[in-house]
Amino acid sequence: MNEDLKVNLSGLPRDYLDAGAAENVSAAVSSQFPVVEPEPELVVNPWDIVLCTSGTLISCENAIVVLIIFHNPSLRAPMFLLIGSLALADLLAGVGLIVNFVFAYLLQSEATKLVTVGLIVASFSASVCSLLAITVDRYLSLYYALTYHSERTVTFTYVMLVMLWGTSICLGLLPVLGWNCLRDESTCSVVRPLTKNNAAILSVSFLFAFALMLQLYIQICKIVMRHAHQIALQHHFLATSHYVTTRKGVSTLAIILGTFAACWMPFTLYSLIADYTYPSMYTYATLLPATYNSIINPVIYAFRNQEIQKALCLICCGCIPSSLSQRARSPSDV
Repeated sequence: MNEDLKVNLSGLPRDYLDAGAAENVSAAVSSQFPVVEPEPELVVNPWDIVLCTSGTLISCENAIVVLIIFHNPSLRAPMFLLIGSLALADLLAGVGLIVNFVFAYLLQSEATKLVTVGLIVASFSASVCSLLAITVDRYLSLYYALTYHSERTVTFTYVMLVMLWGTSICLGLLPVLGWNCLRDESTCSVVRPLTKNNAAILSVSFLFAFALMLQLYIQICKIVMRHAHQIALQHHFLATSHYVTTRKGVSTLAIILGTFAACWMPFTLYSLIADYTYPSMYTYATLLPATYNSIINPVIYAFRNQEIQKALCLICCGCIPSSLSQRARSPSDV
């Protein structure tokens, strides 16, 4: 009787006490043999998948252009060197987008994050600078038509290539060398780990490059119109023929500049006004069109070129179509 009283001091039923004892035993066992919790499932951001897919398409497309120019000795003129520089920059940008996806979900560390962002910044900067260099080259080829194919033009092209790649590499090294926001999140831009000041410098540099390209293309447009008018007078073309040729040249320039602005302007302006507190969806939505510029560049600058078309046909089918071998270059092919 005394033992029963001692056990029931709590006033709880015996069945409840037995259940409590079982729980205590279970807890003691689990403390000796810890339960392994299942690892959380890896959640992949759909925006990252789209960027990785875009990077894959960029890499494949521009790799074709790089291989064509590299393996064809006849494509060594300044224009093709600059087109090759543009394709190489876009190729590295595509690789950077793929590597960023792999590192973000498989190998996360500060070092990989800095290297990936540095590669993307350097490659996209080189892409924009190559577009500017191509614009300068087109202007010089029209303005100094008589002396353009001289040795001095080749030297000037190599100087432009060294300068644009040197500048781009320096911009890409800034986050790696310490100019990042990993230690102070309040200074982050919309693209972590770039600082707000770093993003502002890149955005202002793009706006400057765009303004310079716009001015050069206006001058190119004037030269094309003047050349087309002179050719029309020399060959006694009708006014309608001169109008059609001029309109085609202006339309080509408008497509080139309009595509560049439509792809890069949203992200550039957003980087200037936003910071890390803004929703990441806006960053993805403005960054994605910028990557499309690297998809469109080979179509505008490489695959429209008659010499590259011939080289591509030789690689694919071993022949040159008669339509390519007989087509002459017109003033509107700028």
